[in-house]
Amino acid sequence: MDTIDVSNLNRQFLFRASDVGKYKAEVAAAFVEKRVKGVKITPYCGKIQDKDDDYYMQFNIVVCGLDSVEARRWINATLVGLVDPEIVDSLKPLVDGGTEGFKGQAKVILPTITSCIECQLDMHAPRAAVPLCTLATIPRQPQHCIEWAHIIAWEEERKDITLDTDDPEHITWLYQKALARAQEFNIPGVTYSMTQGVVKNIIPAIASTNAIVAAACCNEAFKIATGTNPFLGNPESNNYMMYSGDDSIYTYTFEHQKKDDCPVCGNLAKEVEVDGNRTLQEFVESLAERPEAQLKKPTIRTEEKSLYYQSPPSLEKQTRPNLKKKLNELVSDGEEIAVSDPAFQIDFKFKLVFKK
Repeated sequence: MDTIDVSNLNRQFLFRASDVGKYKAEVAAAFVEKRVKGVKITPYCGKIQDKDDDYYMQFNIVVCGLDSVEARRWINATLVGLVDPEIVDSLKPLVDGGTEGFKGQAKVILPTITSCIECQLDMHAPRAAVPLCTLATIPRQPQHCIEWAHIIAWEEERKDITLDTDDPEHITWLYQKALARAQEFNIPGVTYSMTQGVVKNIIPAIASTNAIVAAACCNEAFKIATGTNPFLGNPESNNYMMYSGDDSIYTYTFEHQKKDDCPVCGNLAKEVEVDGNRTLQEFVESLAERPEAQLKKPTIRTEEKSLYYQSPPSLEKQTRPNLKKKLNELVSDGEEIAVSDPAFQIDFKFKLVFKK
């Protein structure tokens, strides 16, 4: 759904200044079709979640260049769910690539056979959360001042206006608010570009890294399609390639093991050690920070009862009192719970083990 911004022009090869404001998918498709005769590309401008299973069943290979872990997890769960042991063509190899600054990775996933995105989730560290009390009372970093403007000041002063992070006027307002707060607390470093980066969670991108990882992904797709060489993830090879350009150029491959307790492709509940005296509220909040979970709006239940539902409002109100109760009042030691999040189409199974 992205449109081309001026800031996109320095880190890729498909867009030109005249393309600013147009849909990335449409411009990229037209560029490649013009350059490579005979290629047919159908661009779509919309959410991948809007497509049904039949849409994904028509393809032989899926290549991801997604900029969000949530979207990766969704397509991964979808492709795992498509696999039918009786239908060979239901297994769709997933080629995934990503970059951050001078670092990048490429991997091949054979759904239900090799390690999947969810098995590897703890390699994608969640963004550190800053307590609201820190933002509201004692900011220590320029980022805290920006988050304060983003989360608190906007809600207090402009709550009737939906924040558009692509609107320069909105970003300028946040920048000015953050700068004033930083000056109040003698915190240097707040800039317009930093404000934009924090609010939009922008990850630095470098054209050379993008080109290397894109080439690696295309190479893997070519090998899968033609069988000319063993591909990453085939039963006798490594399935994960890491690239680092921070200090010279270095790449290596390794085998990321499939996890039996993976909530998508495994069949066991993941064991999680918790303090039984902590409240359900604290546990719910911790699910956003846990590398193996990273859930923002979890709904939690056991086999026998519902512990907390985020929606609909009637169920949320009914289960809200449980948030103040201790975990050992709601579940027994070693009991399994199911956790779901509207961003994904899977239930996460956790086995809660109380600390001794």
